[in-house]
Amino acid sequence: MSIIKKSPVKKVKTKGFQTVVVLGASIKPQRYSYKAVKLLLQYQHTVIPVHPKLSHVNELVVTAHLSDISLPVDTLTLYVGAERSRPLINDIIALKPGRVIFNPGTESKLLEKKLSSEGIPFVHDCTIIMLQANQFDF
Repeated sequence: MSIIKKSPVKKVKTKGFQTVVVLGASIKPQRYSYKAVKLLLQYQHTVIPVHPKLSHVNELVVTAHLSDISLPVDTLTLYVGAERSRPLINDIIALKPGRVIFNPGTESKLLEKKLSSEGIPFVHDCTIIMLQANQFDF
């Protein structure tokens, strides 16, 4: 079971299709970020893959920078470790996602602290398992 950190800001519950940003998207089928993009699409979510060097993932146009995203984001799911997410913290906060998912290996105490201070909820879980277990909605 995942643990959602409570924040002082009340967030609206989301049921159904979401806009999901996948930070650290990959074109390599063996990578979990690739599998997550594919599964999110199967569940009919709007997926925005983010990677600074790729142009397409699963036939989706890749966004190079979080700051280029103008849509409201329900979920930001992380597939980059703490070292790679550190320089992106301000962009993550500015994105104002409804929640952030720290997939295994992406934990960052610094980012967690910033999210908490901004009232952005986060969870330590696995996007793929959450989808398959019908626990992705929040």
